[in-house]
Amino acid sequence: MKSTIVCALNEIEPGKAMRVMVDAIAVAVVRIDDDVYAIADTCSHAKVSLSEGIVLCDTKEIECIRHGSAFSLVTGEPSTLPATQPVAVFSARVENGNVLIETSN
Repeated sequence: MKSTIVCALNEIEPGKAMRVMVDAIAVAVVRIDDDVYAIADTCSHAKVSLSEGIVLCDTKEIECIRHGSAFSLVTGEPSTLPATQPVAVFSARVENGNVLIETSN
């Protein structure tokens, strides 16, 4: 596994998402309080950027702005239709004030 620094934690507003590129993969980095999550940035239903969606802090999900499908930030599984396919999730952590994402490359 390879860890990549993608941004500083303070660059992401709590309760928001930010799009980053990791090894040519678009990833939505989501901040809930001081925890971070990393999920593939493209909705499996409509090919829309998830980082532009709404972060649902209570359920640890992100909702696609186009049709309202919500995806778990932990598993990538959709909890609402119309999406039926999951999106990839990545291990993310904060170290020395920086957000790191692990990839298999």
